[in-house]
Amino acid sequence: MAGPGGRMMAGGGPDQRTLDFKGSSKRLISRFRPERGTIYGLLACVVLSVGLSVIGPKILGRATDLVFAGIVGRDMPEGATKEQVLDAMRARGEGDVADMLRSTDFTPGEGIDFTAVGNVLLFALAVFGVAGLLMAFATRLVNRAVNHTMFRMREDVQTKLSRLPLSYFDKRQRGEVLSRATNDIDNIGQTLQQSMGQLINSLLTIIGVLAMMFYVSWILALVALVTVPLSFVVATRVGKRSQPHFVQQWKSTGTLNAHIEEMYTGHTLVKVFGRQEESAKQFAEENDALYEAGFKAQFNSGVMQPLMFFVSNINYVLVAVVGGLRVASGTLSIGDVQAFIQYSRQFSMPLTQVASMANLVQSGVASAERVFELLDAEEQEADPSPAEKPAELRGRVALENVSFRYDPEKPLIEDLSLKAEPGHTVAIVGPTGAGKTTLVNLLMRFYEVSGGRITLDGVDIAHMSRDELRSGIGMVLQDTWLFGGTIAENIAYGSSREVTRAEIEEAARAAHADRFVRTLPDGYDTVIDDEGSGVSAGEKQLITIARAFLSDPVILVLDEATSSVDTRTEVLIQKAMARLAHGRTSFVIAHRLSTIRDADTILVMENGAIVEQGAHEKLLAAEGAYARLYKAQFAEAVAEVD
Repeated sequence: MAGPGGRMMAGGGPDQRTLDFKGSSKRLISRFRPERGTIYGLLACVVLSVGLSVIGPKILGRATDLVFAGIVGRDMPEGATKEQVLDAMRARGEGDVADMLRSTDFTPGEGIDFTAVGNVLLFALAVFGVAGLLMAFATRLVNRAVNHTMFRMREDVQTKLSRLPLSYFDKRQRGEVLSRATNDIDNIGQTLQQSMGQLINSLLTIIGVLAMMFYVSWILALVALVTVPLSFVVATRVGKRSQPHFVQQWKSTGTLNAHIEEMYTGHTLVKVFGRQEESAKQFAEENDALYEAGFKAQFNSGVMQPLMFFVSNINYVLVAVVGGLRVASGTLSIGDVQAFIQYSRQFSMPLTQVASMANLVQSGVASAERVFELLDAEEQEADPSPAEKPAELRGRVALENVSFRYDPEKPLIEDLSLKAEPGHTVAIVGPTGAGKTTLVNLLMRFYEVSGGRITLDGVDIAHMSRDELRSGIGMVLQDTWLFGGTIAENIAYGSSREVTRAEIEEAARAAHADRFVRTLPDGYDTVIDDEGSGVSAGEKQLITIARAFLSDPVILVLDEATSSVDTRTEVLIQKAMARLAHGRTSFVIAHRLSTIRDADTILVMENGAIVEQGAHEKLLAAEGAYARLYKAQFAEAVAEVD
């Protein structure tokens, strides 16, 4: 959609809200409720894995003590006790060494007990191996929970898109909506896959390691906790700086995707009007905006990891200094200090991991809010329950004092009334913007009337289900719509039941599409894409008309349906429509008045109101708005001939 000056409409216009990180995070987590069993299994595996991983350093510390005790004991006089050796040291003035060895469990005269050391190391290996297997199983459970949750979210988005009113899509670019349904959901899935299990593991590791640190030495544990407030301040400050950039990054992604989709869909038009340079320039601008937002988001969040490493190293230095003093005083063994240094690393590492995952989490939550905005969008009014339906669907349509406006401040249709009897053809003519297509949109309930009512065989269509209403209406628009598949499949799309090839070909013959289809290399099995490549605009229109014929509707709506076909084919289609319209109500919107001269009733609309209605000859004799339109077209045709 072109805006002022020919510039394309910005993609994220309607949704410029600030990210509610806390609320969106809670809402995203709440979507895992159906996976409670898997989550409980995940937590059990992670708790056991973390528990085994946490006791590992303590076991290795025991091995270190055994080796150190053997090294110390082999140089001591055999047969003496530990206390005798330490007293002798103090007597020789080696009191500091004696204090340090006080906490070491050595036996004078005995060297390293390699059997005991081997048993301890094997036990440690078994502990770490089981911890690894449990973590691998936990990862599998994470994948299961995340994939199931993303599966349901995609289903919710698909269901939501089908319930959104036409007005929602009128206000947004198609590529921007598609970006929410594809890129943003994929980003949420990747974020959860990479961070969910790791976050749980890191949080439980912090708790487990902290407990072991207090068990080994409460003084060293308090020293290690000194840097925690600093880590929290770093994470909070950096997170607040980077979060707005992640929000902008995904908005810019949606805008860029909308532009790419728009330019690709209309690439022929872009080339015809020589707008490649302008298109490339706008792409460059939006690409630059995405680069800037992405760079700032990643840079700001990326600063967190080196800062957390710095804080971790401060913690390491403090623990090493205080631990060394405790060993020197004989309060702790070397093995305990070694274990504690490992614990301090284990304590700092999850904090660093959580901080380094901040960019992932922030990016995922930014995408989650964009998806939640889509899921929270106002839906079309629900069908009434129980829904009414006509006793017999014959096609009598009546508009009773109908009013409608797209913008509450700008009235479009006011107090419009008309009746269409079964089997009659009602042609609607008028200048552009008179409300012709709007009338059809109201009949199909793409929009709801602002006032008055529309009835089908005496039943207010607002009291009918949309599926019931639309199942009786066949519609052919000026803009053709095809999907990737064979021509036969495209025609069969018009029927809600299984149809035979004979029925498809019969509908094609009725629409005069059979002749050109059979000239194609694979006939009805010719595969076309959603752009209809390989067939002309007129041939695409014939396929869509055949689709409408196959649906066998009670009401037929043709909105400029013959605008893309040549004059000879138009005449043939008019004859086919006359056969199809027998016993059915037909609404025909046309600019070329020559196509609707045989209509039972012609409605002339201006500014949302019917200014004239009647048969062709009667309206010409009235010398009113219709006569002016007809004469203008006749004069134009004469000028073209001249």
